Amino acid sequence: MIRFCVSALGILWLVFAVLGGGAAFADDSQPAYLEITETTPDRYKILWRAPNVAGRRSPISVAFPNAARNLTEPVEHELPDSVVERRLIETDAAGLLGKRIEIVGLTLTNIDVLVRVEFANGATSTTLVQPDQPWLVVEGPRTAWQVTWDYTVLGFEHILAGFDHLLFVLALLLIVRGTRRLLMTITAFTLAHSITLAAATLGLLWVPGPPVEATIALSILFLASELVKVNRGDPSLTASYPWLVAFSFGLLHGLGFAGALAQVGLPPHEIPLALLMFNVGVELGQVLFVVVVLALVFVLKRVRVNWPVWGRQIPAYGIGAVAAFWLIERVSGF
Repeated sequence: MIRFCVSALGILWLVFAVLGGGAAFADDSQPAYLEITETTPDRYKILWRAPNVAGRRSPISVAFPNAARNLTEPVEHELPDSVVERRLIETDAAGLLGKRIEIVGLTLTNIDVLVRVEFANGATSTTLVQPDQPWLVVEGPRTAWQVTWDYTVLGFEHILAGFDHLLFVLALLLIVRGTRRLLMTITAFTLAHSITLAAATLGLLWVPGPPVEATIALSILFLASELVKVNRGDPSLTASYPWLVAFSFGLLHGLGFAGALAQVGLPPHEIPLALLMFNVGVELGQVLFVVVVLALVFVLKRVRVNWPVWGRQIPAYGIGAVAAFWLIERVSGF
């Protein structure tokens, strides 16, 4: 009965993914990034990276105080997943400290913006700007508590908007039987991606992003094939050794998390704290997803439904189809 309940949730989740359009078929959870580097008290180098949304340019832009003017024209560089703009601006003698910067159009999106300000004396300040308050006042260096909050939120939102990572976890839930085995499996996945997230972020390990993203899609496709075997009653590596499979692929998913974190950067003087809290945010989001799925299973167990035998395979083939789409899309982008 539990298998049928989780299968029903798998079907519902896949329907949500399909109806969600392009956002569901890619990891479009990357925040925008604004880097402001003070060169003199009244001059700043600006780097602005806006992620593409559903394959199109994001509608957001940066509006500096009226006293600011461009010393150089913006130079744009288009990347596969974003647009990067660089320029040099000049302000009045007071500089940007204490001034308000707005992110125009942010309220029309679900994008967060990580803003990093580096002052001429080497001090840095990192702020997270969200759609419900699309502006910031440039302040001095952030406190440890502020860094903790910002990077926890980033990690939490990244995992919940990362449909590929969640689909992998859902596939594990469909395959693994028993509370103890499930806990061991999720723990192994968590431990593994924490290791590679830290190693890649600290520069101890480097793997190009596109192959990582393609292989993540392949890992989901593998679990889909394993789920087909389980539903047929055939031997399955994942069903027999779920923690081994989860740990192995978790190392890969950690590189995906590191790629997302690399795009927004870490505050130089708070790297260990920011890395830790981003990982904590990812784990909190993952736990929330698992708890919600299990809670819905608990509810569905009390609903008497005669599930057809063929219905067991719908989530497996659905997961496989989505993963195959991702794989083709990501390989073609090399």
